[in-house]
Amino acid sequence: MILNGDLVNAVPFSAEVIDRVRALDWLVVRGNHEFYFLDFGTDRAVAGSEDPRRWGQLHWLVERISPEQGAYLASLPDERTLYFPGTAPLRVAHGVPGRNRVGFYNEQSAEQITREIEHVQEQTLISAHTHVQIDRHVRKIIDLPHALQADPHVDAHVGDHGVMHRHWHLINPGSVGLPLDRDPRAQFALIESVPEQVEAGGWSATHYRAQYDRRPALASYWESGMMDAGGIISNLFYWELVTAEAEIVFFYRWAYENGHNPDDDVDIAFREYVLRTGRDKYVNDLDPLGTSHSWIGG
Repeated sequence: MILNGDLVNAVPFSAEVIDRVRALDWLVVRGNHEFYFLDFGTDRAVAGSEDPRRWGQLHWLVERISPEQGAYLASLPDERTLYFPGTAPLRVAHGVPGRNRVGFYNEQSAEQITREIEHVQEQTLISAHTHVQIDRHVRKIIDLPHALQADPHVDAHVGDHGVMHRHWHLINPGSVGLPLDRDPRAQFALIESVPEQVEAGGWSATHYRAQYDRRPALASYWESGMMDAGGIISNLFYWELVTAEAEIVFFYRWAYENGHNPDDDVDIAFREYVLRTGRDKYVNDLDPLGTSHSWIGG
């Protein structure tokens, strides 16, 4: 079993997830949300993260992760390459190797994707970050002299006329705890080694979605105190669990387009967002807990 990052922060069970994963001895890759915790209080921290209005949820998280749990997160790798006997190497990274905030969507062109992964030598890359299921084969033709000059050890098929044909199989299993493709079911994938003629790159993915009762997780935002501590950002994570949509991205995009900097005036921007878009009504209609759980600032 492999977890490809983001064990903590979005839902109020971070400490419990860490303990559960450690007990099961799963393979884990660190995601960008682990770094919110690991960087907090250092010169690596996100600018402004000392502000409890914008970053109250992170403050709440920091108070609940034990030193032992924090040491576990600190020791996790940022990527893994798996070399199972008799199979092609399998690269696993939360985003892409070296950049855990790079994410992919099904709507992207092959050119956009290859631009971000052309430094990956393995043909199969398991990515995450965007919380949407992806299973795509992308290819690129590269001028051989320039490619060899950049990396003389590059692994690709060299064809005629001095060109190089490269191929990648990009897989994102989606998210178990916070899918963002309008389907709230828990998402995961089974990756199997297959002959090259069956699937280019030697690995196939079967994607799954599992229905579960989200009400205990949603109620925990209030019962745990996260909602009161985290304010607007916790509310947006709550909305994401309700709608399985990128509520934080929607809000930030709207705010910037309408003259707000949500990192400076998050409460004002969010009240205006709710007033002008009616997004809270849309979320409430989908909320398994009903309409009484919308929080629009204090």
